Amino acid sequence: MNRGCGPLRDDTTAVREEAATTLSEVSDAWLVGRARELNAVGQHSDPASQRSTIREADNLLAEAQRRGEPRIVAQLLRHCAAMRLATPDLVDSADPLLDELLSHTRRHGLDVLQADAHALRGRRALLAGSEDSALTEVAHGLAMLDEELVPDRTLGRRSWDRLLATSLIDIGLVLTQLGVYEMADEVMARAHQRIRESGGPHEIAVHMINRCRMLLGWGLRLERIGQDDEANARFSTASAIAVAVEGPWRESLFPRVSDRPAAEQLPVLGAAHALAQPHEEHIERLEVLRTQDRAIHPREKIIVAIALSRCLVRAGRGDEAVDLLADTRTELENDTSEPTLRISLAREYAHLTELDSTDLHDALREYALELETELWTMRQARLSTLVTRLENSRLSHKHDAITRQALQDPLTGLSNRRALDDRLETLLNEPDAQPLAVALVDLDGFKSVNDRCSHAEGDDVLRTVAVTLRDTLRTDDFVARYGGDEFVVLLPGATLGAAEAALQRTVEAVDRLPPELSRGVTLSIGVVAMRPQESAAQVLARADAAMYQAKRDGGNRVAALSGASTTPQSRPAADHSTWIPPDAL
Repeated sequence: MNRGCGPLRDDTTAVREEAATTLSEVSDAWLVGRARELNAVGQHSDPASQRSTIREADNLLAEAQRRGEPRIVAQLLRHCAAMRLATPDLVDSADPLLDELLSHTRRHGLDVLQADAHALRGRRALLAGSEDSALTEVAHGLAMLDEELVPDRTLGRRSWDRLLATSLIDIGLVLTQLGVYEMADEVMARAHQRIRESGGPHEIAVHMINRCRMLLGWGLRLERIGQDDEANARFSTASAIAVAVEGPWRESLFPRVSDRPAAEQLPVLGAAHALAQPHEEHIERLEVLRTQDRAIHPREKIIVAIALSRCLVRAGRGDEAVDLLADTRTELENDTSEPTLRISLAREYAHLTELDSTDLHDALREYALELETELWTMRQARLSTLVTRLENSRLSHKHDAITRQALQDPLTGLSNRRALDDRLETLLNEPDAQPLAVALVDLDGFKSVNDRCSHAEGDDVLRTVAVTLRDTLRTDDFVARYGGDEFVVLLPGATLGAAEAALQRTVEAVDRLPPELSRGVTLSIGVVAMRPQESAAQVLARADAAMYQAKRDGGNRVAALSGASTTPQSRPAADHSTWIPPDAL
């Protein structure tokens, strides 16, 4: 019987509330770091543990969405989607997250993470058996990363480099699955440059493992067209990488047994050594890797099965090799995610299956070689298709960029005065936009930045403030650079009180910026509510008057001018003298 005043709560509810309270106290950097750990753990765990890590990652995402920092939200969306793509029973649940990641990154101009969204959508398309869609998605992602992108200063160079490397690796993985190994190799090389400059042990280990996986797939494909020497060169390189990865592996986020080498814990590394030099000494290791408790991706199952079968043949256990390959084919008969490797598996099985007639064997071998040559030609056609789509995506990307530039301020990336005029006129004629609040933003102390430092650093401050304005306001709010160090914000559907509260949060966000980013500038904002039959020029003039009132009251505040009063009411920013910036990502 409940003798208390409140409703009954089970233990689960209490635990969730306690967890939510704990999460609210951690830094943004901790949220991202923990999500990276969960992603690494989840991909090398049993199904039950995978689901547990996904639940925890979902809680981290909910907390990030509550805080609203776009870059943090995007990274959490990316991790939650990637974890589902690695969990066979939950692949379908990744779709809404991938859609949200794509729209979120577009909205906030997060190009690197948007390219990664396309890469993950390509991986999802392959899981659904749609190679054509995967080609289109990967072309979009590559086109976005073609240019020398300007690092996002709010993230820091190292974190930005890591995000770029992750996007490139995800694109490289899709290209590997499609069998477009040459382009995958180029993309992986670009990722290597970023990781070498800014990556930690985990990023290095991930990159080396993925490169090893790519080389093994490439080698198996080359074998199918008779290029055995080229194939063996790929296997040897993969084996060398499997040795070199031991160091960073020991310091990575992957779950592992500390006293055992990585090649005994990761199937792709163990298979690399066996394919480079098939020998019975690898059999026990590969059998353990093949039957371990954690979830094993289809590509790893195929590569390990082929490597193990070759070692069994060397040990005179050909019948076991045939049974192994037959079982693997049966196990993966409904899987469509690895079309190229599936053919390699079928080829390996055919080679080990005895035929009664030698003449028939020779005839079938010639027939198989002809088929493989035709498939290689088709692979070249797929590569040509990808190149064509990549060129189209590049042209489309450039066209969109040119269109944006006509309505975009080149320094801050915000809308320019022309776009502001168009948007304001549109909102004035839209009944659904009412009520409409209009704000004019001016930087306090900006002139002294140019005098004290340099115009280049002044430009950096303008860019930082522009990003903060865009990120702290709603998706539907419109932010434009008005000229110099002035900005205009249109808040459709917002009452004057709601607009004032929202802009106050922006003032406080700029006030909290680290000094090396803000150079000490703050914001003075004047906000007014649109009056009936008022022109764009009139409402901007009133917002300007309100902004000057905020200046006269000391700056670093919002002044709101109501329709019934000509005297703006200003409110200062909160005192953040004890504020401590979050850890660098």
